[in-house]
Amino acid sequence: MKVAFIVYTGMTALDFIGVYDPVTRLKTMDFISDLEWDICAHTQEVSDNAGLRFTPNKVGESLQPYDMIIVPGGIGTRNLVDDPELIAWLKTSASCQFKVSVCTGSLLLGAAGFLEEKTATTHPNAFQDLQKYCKSVVDKRVVDEGDVITARGVTSAIDLGLYLCEKFAGYEIKEKIRKQMDYQT
Repeated sequence: MKVAFIVYTGMTALDFIGVYDPVTRLKTMDFISDLEWDICAHTQEVSDNAGLRFTPNKVGESLQPYDMIIVPGGIGTRNLVDDPELIAWLKTSASCQFKVSVCTGSLLLGAAGFLEEKTATTHPNAFQDLQKYCKSVVDKRVVDEGDVITARGVTSAIDLGLYLCEKFAGYEIKEKIRKQMDYQT
């Protein structure tokens, strides 16, 4: 499985790291040997909403080769939904088996057209913003609609990461990762 972790200026770092940590443990703890990932951005320079810098290893390349994209949220999403270049880049992931978001990353999935006729979630402060992109907005930590999986607010990134671990490797593996992370449910 090949994963594209999407980063962009204005994201919330925990949205990215919270899901990145458990998902990458599938490989680093030797549960899924063929798991690969890239840190992908539309621009070379990326920093979170507080100025923490990230270095993508893929910039502006098509997202089509990936099995899954994971999009974090952050205050930057409010402007990026109207950025035609970024949205066009995200649309290159249309054939990816899974499109996943944390928090207001769902707004970017929505702007790319991936939430049409889907139920989704996001940070409660953005429920109304998300409504125009999907069939319905629900107040749940993780919503799995098959090819699209959305997670609620910032801390749900860890829940999402563990959810993905269970989805791809099973409950026992998810529990081993959760215990190694010392995460209480």
